[in-house]
Amino acid sequence: MKHIQTLVLAAICGLVSMLAAGAAAQSIQPGVVTVVRIVGEARYSLGDGKWHPLVAGKILAAGAVIQAGHDATVDIILGKKILMPQAEPLPDRVSLAADSDVRGFVSYKPSAEQNAVRLTSDTMLAIDKLTVSDTGVDTVSDTELDLRQGRIYCSVKKLSGASQYLIKIPNGIAGVRGTLFVIDANGECSVLKNSVVLSIIGANGKPVTVVVGEGTQFNPKTGQISPLPASLTTDLSQIITSLRTLYWGDVNFSFDRTQCHISPTQGHN
Repeated sequence: MKHIQTLVLAAICGLVSMLAAGAAAQSIQPGVVTVVRIVGEARYSLGDGKWHPLVAGKILAAGAVIQAGHDATVDIILGKKILMPQAEPLPDRVSLAADSDVRGFVSYKPSAEQNAVRLTSDTMLAIDKLTVSDTGVDTVSDTELDLRQGRIYCSVKKLSGASQYLIKIPNGIAGVRGTLFVIDANGECSVLKNSVVLSIIGANGKPVTVVVGEGTQFNPKTGQISPLPASLTTDLSQIITSLRTLYWGDVNFSFDRTQCHISPTQGHN
């Protein structure tokens, strides 16, 4: 009997583990790329070699390739689907007014908690992988970008331990844990906050792995890390600040909160 109970318990434990694994797998959702701002001309491809004009508000999935034209910039948000202010006449959540005598006037600020990227002039960026999973305790994301040419500015929120954010470049790859930085397709990297781990093929043809820390820059030609010049720090800070705050806006609206009550005995409203 004890042997049978042991087998039954093992079978139950195995079933629970399978169900848990299945639930975890089902919680993984494909992330999206939301284009929130464009200056100049830009285009996108879905990986089929066909190019289409890119406009603000466009939502793309993994597999897409974005290219900013000459003297153009493109700002994108990576992660969960977000609503552009012009996409819906009303916000997706409401709350009562602070004063009960004031009927229905509510305002809120939708902020982008996702990761933001700015493509600069003549930049081509492919979205190789983008998934988001809510564990109930934290959000786990898996992001893989391919910077084929040009330069990008990145604002990456603090990632959970199970999350991954990688940027491939022609001669290497960069790993990010949550930071503010700029990286070029040739391997140049400047970091404003936290750090970036960069592995590339050096000028001598040998692999090099460096940690580009806060307030420093890496030159792939010399293989040296040096402090950021004050002028460059100011310029990068302004760009990153603009990028981090590009999706803020006040939305004001009104609605009628009048409630009708019908008495079961009197029949009055």
